[in-house]
Amino acid sequence: MCHVDLDSDVQLVEGLRCASPLDTFGQLASLIGLVDLVVVGDHLVRHQRTTPERLVTFCAGFRGPGAALARRAASYVRKDVDSPMETRLRMLLVLAGVPEPRINHTVREVDGQPLRRYDLSWPDVRVIVEYDGRHHVERIEQWAADLPRREGIDNDRWRIIVVVSRGIYQEPAQTIERVFRVLRERRLPGLPARPADGWRPHFPGHDGLGGGRKAG
Repeated sequence: MCHVDLDSDVQLVEGLRCASPLDTFGQLASLIGLVDLVVVGDHLVRHQRTTPERLVTFCAGFRGPGAALARRAASYVRKDVDSPMETRLRMLLVLAGVPEPRINHTVREVDGQPLRRYDLSWPDVRVIVEYDGRHHVERIEQWAADLPRREGIDNDRWRIIVVVSRGIYQEPAQTIERVFRVLRERRLPGLPARPADGWRPHFPGHDGLGGGRKAG
């Protein structure tokens, strides 16, 4: 179902008047929290409905309910994000004060051919953080296919930290500590002495409301 504000930009979708992707993003700012709104923004960019730059520009002039949250969320939207859980993992770390990771960094062969791609990484210190969904554990063929990749990561002296859904929804503090510990060992420039608390309202842990409505 599409909601149309009379003052908003509209598009025709299968003959129906619908709010544009940008207006939809702005309207959602009064309904959902920061993390979920960034998930929406990353998704829109991934599917070429907008760009991070256009979203920031639009939200700078947005005056509807939730305008401040829309502007904040737009500042976190990035391109090339593969999944909502990758967005949530990135937001958990960034809100904890971790310097922003590179998204989908590609390691290439000497001749320039792509060799491996990492979800979130800090190439200068060779640290990778990746989200693994349950299907990766349940499917033996996926596990077997991942083995050469993991061996290649080890051979190149990269350190990989794998996070599953529990580490985002139920144990966010432990996930942050795991990542901080490795980045501290690798001496990542700009890493604070201890995690910030900015993530806590958005990832409350065991109540399962990460990114929910009340955290603006």
